[in-house]
Amino acid sequence: MFKNILVPTDGSPLSDKVIKYAVDFAKDADAKLVALSVAEPYLPLHDGMMPDPLYMEEWQHLHDEQMFKLAHDYVQRVYDAAHAAGVTCKKTTAINFNPYEEILAAAEKFDCDVIFMASHGRKGLNKLFVGSETQKVLANTKVPVLVLR
Repeated sequence: MFKNILVPTDGSPLSDKVIKYAVDFAKDADAKLVALSVAEPYLPLHDGMMPDPLYMEEWQHLHDEQMFKLAHDYVQRVYDAAHAAGVTCKKTTAINFNPYEEILAAAEKFDCDVIFMASHGRKGLNKLFVGSETQKVLANTKVPVLVLR
């Protein structure tokens, strides 16, 4: 069945639920996990005045560094949960404005045969739709996707 499971995480409580489910499934199926978190790059916003380029570069560097640290912390959660359950887990992080692209690339790179993802826990009419990144993965992947709410 499934032997290489990709687990993208954004550190949200819903992603944490997916981690638990993925670890339990991997343990029962004797599968391996690949944990992925995609950091969001710096996007300078300004009110019509251009910031000093020297400060802009410094802010971008600090922002990207912090986002990578958070991404690493998120995949470490998956790794720690997997390790505690005796499940093999690889960790990977990336930086991209479009996380779904990194999810698709990681699924291919690590030869994953399923992706376990969280939907966005929206309310009202929006509960009929899954999160935009999840939707983009579903529309573009060649492997099965298990969406958890």
